Amino acid sequence: MADAFIPTDVPVDLTNCDREPIHLLGNVQSFGTLIAISADWIVQHVSENADKLLGLPAAEMIGQPLSLFLPRAAMHRLRDAIGTASHENSVVRAFGYDLFGDGRLFDLSSHQSGHSFVFEFEPKLRGNGHDELALIQPMLRRVSIQRDTLTSAHAAAEQLRALTGFDRVMVYRFGPEGDGTVIAEAKDAEDTETYMGMHFPASDIPRQARELYKRSLLRLIKDVDDHVSPIQPQVSPEGTPLDLSMAVTRAVSPIHLEYLRNMKVRASMSVSIMHRGELWGLFACHHRAPLYIDYERRTAIELLAQFFAYEIERQEAKETSDAAGRAQRLHDRLMVRLSSGESLDTVFPTIAEEIGKVVPHDGIALYSDGEYSTRGAAPTKAQFQTIARFLNTAAASRVYATDHLSLRLPSMADATETCAGILAIPISRTPRDYIVLFRTEVVRQVNWAGNPNKPVEVGQHGARLTPRKSFEIWKEDVGARSEQWSATALRAAEAIRVTLLEVVLKLSDEVNAERKRAQDQQELLIAELNHRVRNVLGLIRSLVGQSKRSANSIEDFTAAVDGRIHALAQAHDQLTSTEWSPVPFRALLNKELDAYIAGESHRVSIEGPRILLAPEAFSTMALVFHELVTNSVKYGALSVPAGRVEVTIDHRPDGITRLRWAEAGGPPVRAPERRGFGTTIIEKSVPFELKGTADIRFAVTGLVADFALPERFITLAPDEPAPEPAGVQLAAPAPSLSGTALVVEDNMIIAMDAADILETLGADKVHVAGSVAEALRIAESHPLKLAVLDVNLGAETSLPVAQVLAAQGVPFVLASGYAGEGDQLSRFPSAPVIQKPFTIETLSKGLAKLLKP
Repeated sequence: MADAFIPTDVPVDLTNCDREPIHLLGNVQSFGTLIAISADWIVQHVSENADKLLGLPAAEMIGQPLSLFLPRAAMHRLRDAIGTASHENSVVRAFGYDLFGDGRLFDLSSHQSGHSFVFEFEPKLRGNGHDELALIQPMLRRVSIQRDTLTSAHAAAEQLRALTGFDRVMVYRFGPEGDGTVIAEAKDAEDTETYMGMHFPASDIPRQARELYKRSLLRLIKDVDDHVSPIQPQVSPEGTPLDLSMAVTRAVSPIHLEYLRNMKVRASMSVSIMHRGELWGLFACHHRAPLYIDYERRTAIELLAQFFAYEIERQEAKETSDAAGRAQRLHDRLMVRLSSGESLDTVFPTIAEEIGKVVPHDGIALYSDGEYSTRGAAPTKAQFQTIARFLNTAAASRVYATDHLSLRLPSMADATETCAGILAIPISRTPRDYIVLFRTEVVRQVNWAGNPNKPVEVGQHGARLTPRKSFEIWKEDVGARSEQWSATALRAAEAIRVTLLEVVLKLSDEVNAERKRAQDQQELLIAELNHRVRNVLGLIRSLVGQSKRSANSIEDFTAAVDGRIHALAQAHDQLTSTEWSPVPFRALLNKELDAYIAGESHRVSIEGPRILLAPEAFSTMALVFHELVTNSVKYGALSVPAGRVEVTIDHRPDGITRLRWAEAGGPPVRAPERRGFGTTIIEKSVPFELKGTADIRFAVTGLVADFALPERFITLAPDEPAPEPAGVQLAAPAPSLSGTALVVEDNMIIAMDAADILETLGADKVHVAGSVAEALRIAESHPLKLAVLDVNLGAETSLPVAQVLAAQGVPFVLASGYAGEGDQLSRFPSAPVIQKPFTIETLSKGLAKLLKP
């Protein structure tokens, strides 16, 4: 799988190089002295001193001045280049370097290796007229907009394949034991073989290779059958092998080359994905034919890998932040419930309920002072005592988690149905008391790419691990394991440990002071409760007494008291449901109206801005409007079908809010001869309770009540979206697509944009072609539902593709960035023509015409 495979018995000090570059090594202490050189360099690259060099045996060239090999100007630039190196492992790069002063361009890589400098020059196959950064910027954007690590990995694999041209690009993620899994794959649509989801043993990429990946972040093998150039001499002047770990053209182990050949791979590239200084994974790229990527493009590839690593860290930071927020909320809830002085055993059901909201589990147990309490699937007390003794040997005051308990504690092999995995949270100073979460056994099927337990065999390279010759999936059922505990669960468990330990210490070390504080708080609470109860009782007593005086019968009295107390109860319910925050005035009014004229809400109109009533004013206004509604239902406008009520809200610039209740269409009204309790509530409550004003007028046409409320009791609610003005033509809905689509476009970035738009509109699969030949191949091998064709494809047009699609009955949209193509496009009258660039609006419009019934 890896592209720099180093078997366990081969050191990282290798002295061969591939891709036939120029290799020079100069001494650090006496810059300008040749200490080693590629044996093939002399015949491949002739300098201005060729007559002197070609007469010397290779062995006699060692120790000669570099000025014999390179021009003076090149020597000067090399000296300046190595002066920019910041540390021993830093690499200096330069592109388009005129090494010999004769116009031949090379890409330069230089780094320090021990007491030597290593210079590598690769002939530049492309000119300098390209901008790698401009090419990679839209790719970075595509990766950054993904929602999680897996979708980001798929996007990154697609972008890297587009950037490099490899047949297959995989994202390979390392597991905690060094094994790895392919979590994303981008490959040619015609390639039926896939490595997606395959699991690779740790032996495929040994520890030495992983350490090398951490130092050298990109490794390219142009051709597994390429010529290898030895470097002479094999050791440095100090007598040690030359360490070429950082050399970009360093050859690889023949074991790995055989490994690649077994996979039918001719060229490969691996790019390290580093996360917080550790090797998180690799981009592994395979090609069925030799493929060379120049150094400048490889540098852009490293940038893409580094950005993907940044995205991993960003998404992990977001997950950590979210987990911290959940843990803090859990902490707050637990502290509220546990700070009452009760024992942990008493509140254990509450603890279990709260923990279950944050960390999924199958069972939970509390083990404290030898007492064992459980909920859900949990082992017996005898079984848990075995687990507790095991936990006591673990690090104190640490959360302990495993998804394979029987591996750590073989005596629990028969208890996997209740505790295949555990997460233990110590809750005391000494390893004695625990809250433990249990997960039951989950039998998982792992897709191994070969036998993970394959023994060492004797092959052509001696007694060592021979590369597998078959990459069929090896299926292995993994039993006695639970679902793994995620990093988020572990962080939450640590927060729970701190919370519970804080509670335990508080209960044990500050019990007397806590009891005193609790007593004081209880007395204060009782006094406050007593005061509030007296107020409520006094209010109810007054309601009963005043209602009794104004009632003409026991039925009237009962109805009045019941209605007024119900109004207060509704107001209290609305306040508590919003946690004592401001409540919409319209909600209050609608609540009352629903109780009396349900289904006839059109008889009451409410005009004006939406306002919120402060909690201090809500109960008062609930009583006032309860009386207005009931009086209107009994005697006023709402007592007859033709009656109407208009409620007007006017929020003035001075902060005063005026409310008007105006009845019309009801029976004639007149002022009562005596003021009843209901009228008194309407007239007196606002001035007395809220320090506002109230004006009640009994007009012949109906009751009119005006109220003015001070600013501190009113808040304007956010405006709701205005209704769509009459006559405005709304945009037609985007067409709903399905099936397989084709985009023919010679610009890679534009093509991927168009493919993304089609997938957004519902296409199941979108194939992209940059040439007529490729488009015709796709059209012949896939049942297409629709296509988008860019008319101009550089040196050719897509009209031959349009002819084939028309013959197949596949609808298509023609796109062009040029004018004056009417003659060509008129050959396809049923195909809508849209202008580039592609946008979701232009494509939707064209597809809507194409797919209309």
